[in-house]
Amino acid sequence: MDIIFLFVFMGSLMSASIPIGISIGIATAVSMKLFSGVPLVLIPQYCFTAIDSFPLLAIPYFTLAGNLMGGSGISKRIVIFAESLVGFITGGLAMITVTACMFFAAISGSGPATVSAIGSFMIPQMKEKKYDGAFAAALAAAAGSIGIIIPPSIPFVLFCVITGASVSDLFLAGVIPGIMIGVALMITSYFIAKKRNYPVAIDHFSLARVLKAFRTSFWALLVPVIIMGGIYGGVFTPTEAAVVGVFYALFVGFFIHRELTVGGVIDALRETIVVNGAGTFILGLSMSFATYLTMEEIPMRVGEWIVSISSSKYVVLLLLNIFLLIVGCFIDNLSSMIILTPIFLPVVKDLGVDVVHFGLFMTVALGIGFVTPPFGSNLFVASTVSRERIDKISSNAVPFILAMIVVLFVLTYVPWFSMFLVRLAH
Repeated sequence: MDIIFLFVFMGSLMSASIPIGISIGIATAVSMKLFSGVPLVLIPQYCFTAIDSFPLLAIPYFTLAGNLMGGSGISKRIVIFAESLVGFITGGLAMITVTACMFFAAISGSGPATVSAIGSFMIPQMKEKKYDGAFAAALAAAAGSIGIIIPPSIPFVLFCVITGASVSDLFLAGVIPGIMIGVALMITSYFIAKKRNYPVAIDHFSLARVLKAFRTSFWALLVPVIIMGGIYGGVFTPTEAAVVGVFYALFVGFFIHRELTVGGVIDALRETIVVNGAGTFILGLSMSFATYLTMEEIPMRVGEWIVSISSSKYVVLLLLNIFLLIVGCFIDNLSSMIILTPIFLPVVKDLGVDVVHFGLFMTVALGIGFVTPPFGSNLFVASTVSRERIDKISSNAVPFILAMIVVLFVLTYVPWFSMFLVRLAH
């Protein structure tokens, strides 16, 4: 009864357009009062405990670094380098879009930020070359989801704060899956481009062109080397790496590319404050929510219910992925992760699934929600940039969503892809 009341009440509050954080807090407080008799003073105590975390500081700094790099000329130079690598393939501009998103993912850690940074350059170019506008927007929205898979990744940091897993391990786990999703999107784009006769962007591959583009893009391409190299070289922690990323973006934007302005810095700070203010509020109240779940043994009871459906590990993982894909259509990535991780973590542990592997495929599954209506945030960003209707973008996104779902199930059932680099590092 308490489980049903908690989730129905919380869902009703969200349906009434009450912010997610407030909905979680009210539902937790009412449920605690009605069913457990636990003092409500524990709620603010657990809220403080949740946000009093050094690893959590990485989230606002990675967000700020991504916002600054979008305005410092880094994204434009990444596009130039991507063009030299894949522009000669059929549907060249589509290939450039995906490749550029993969590179920018190694900088931003955010899906919508990746769509905005790369899409603002590539969508107008594709439309100018007679690509269907809705296709261009759909591709940018889908490729932007790679922003939370290839490290650094904001959802990865959040998952590790919730579970206590290693941020460095989860960052490593995201490298191969992120590349796999990018390749899947490029293959899908190739067949669509072939069918619609979309042209190449450059005549042929040229090593000289690649080297010239590399020199132009050198400072942009150095970002992931500094961040990831510093982390795995033991120079600094992931949180310190995020701070380094901020100062690097300021240095390159002001003194190397000279495209970053004081106004641009203020805009980046304002956007970062808005995004992280809401996220931190949700996280604090969600820790109280997770603590209440644990006290009432709700994760254990949910696990018993899932196992009662099937004791097969493969069936349970299938059901879990289907559930995550559905939830991703209606609730944003970070909120879903905060709510669902404490519930499903005991279940997957009992199945023998590694916590890092679980964090990886959970992030991928929820990341697909960036591109699925009605609340796919990447769709809205792509619509704003392209000025195409959401319904047209959504229909054009279907092949890309299917490609990402195929990769999701490969990653879920073949842990090697996510765990290979982790095990190699240890």
